[in-house]
Amino acid sequence: VIPRPQARRLDRSAQFALIAAQEAWKDAGFEAKAGEDANVDPDRLGAVIASGIGGVTTLLDQYDVLKEKGVRRVSPHTVPMLMPNGPSANVGLAVGARAGVHTPVSACASGAEAIGYAIEMIRTGRADIVVAGGTEAAIHPLPIAAFGNMMAMSKNNDDPQGASRPYDVGRDGFVLGEGAGVIVLESAEHAAKRGARVYAEAVGQGISADGHDIVQPEPEGRGISQALQNLLERTDLDPAEIVHVNAHATSTPAGDIAELKALRKVFGDDADHMAVSATKSMTGHLLGGAGGVETVATVLALYHRVAPPTINVENLDPEAEANADVVRGEARKLPVEGRIAALNDSFGFGGHNVVLAFRTV
Repeated sequence: VIPRPQARRLDRSAQFALIAAQEAWKDAGFEAKAGEDANVDPDRLGAVIASGIGGVTTLLDQYDVLKEKGVRRVSPHTVPMLMPNGPSANVGLAVGARAGVHTPVSACASGAEAIGYAIEMIRTGRADIVVAGGTEAAIHPLPIAAFGNMMAMSKNNDDPQGASRPYDVGRDGFVLGEGAGVIVLESAEHAAKRGARVYAEAVGQGISADGHDIVQPEPEGRGISQALQNLLERTDLDPAEIVHVNAHATSTPAGDIAELKALRKVFGDDADHMAVSATKSMTGHLLGGAGGVETVATVLALYHRVAPPTINVENLDPEAEANADVVRGEARKLPVEGRIAALNDSFGFGGHNVVLAFRTV
């Protein structure tokens, strides 16, 4: 719970991030912030929380205050509330992070990029523990109008719960969501020393850029293919281990299929045993928060060995069916024995591509 006086000084994106970080911190088994908990050295703790847009609602609301009530009524907290690094700064302060606090901004790939950056902080020895994820709070008339005029959002206003329908032949755009997803990453040695519960191993990341268009995806998924190849080259991941993919799949006509084409191109027949889920069908599109929320879903899918469903698919697109095994309607059990792996795909305006890989322990 955030005390009311503090909450009034935070944009909603920072509120979401702070609550998610507190929940993740407690779930990881820590009793207090770094320096107060004997298991955490503040100089070895980092925080990487991304946002694609930052405090956009604060900016717009305070501009209305300026116009309607004058200069002196603008909140003195406006700047720290609207700056994109506000969520990461507040999370860093809450947990006592001193190894580094960072804020990747790469549109809808931001949350995944934050987690990838956190993995590298630990791999390169900068930190033992990193609190990482993404957040977004952009439900406001202006962002909705802007995305709508770009033809990016669904027009299915008569059925909002069924409007986000990745891979359906009738998909016509995303449904805007908001929230945060945050995880605690820790070196294997540090986790073992304190007897931590481990949900999964963070295998690594693959990254690339489309070099194609500021908003349109490359239709054949070449940039996505490059990110997948980059992942395989940088890690010891065996494609035969991958049994699940949490797809970026925003419910747009072009983007959904480009991603599946890339999976088929890179993995070939191995793609046949990868259960593909589009959880945005249930959460909507959280923009910079999507990679964080979907990483949580991916890790829990591995931990419980259950792939979440893609809902609202009434008529599967033939191109989707030809390229992937889409989990539709109901959750599906994953193999109950042996080591398995899963991917979380995130792509953003500007051509940013990030693929994260996780594995059971």
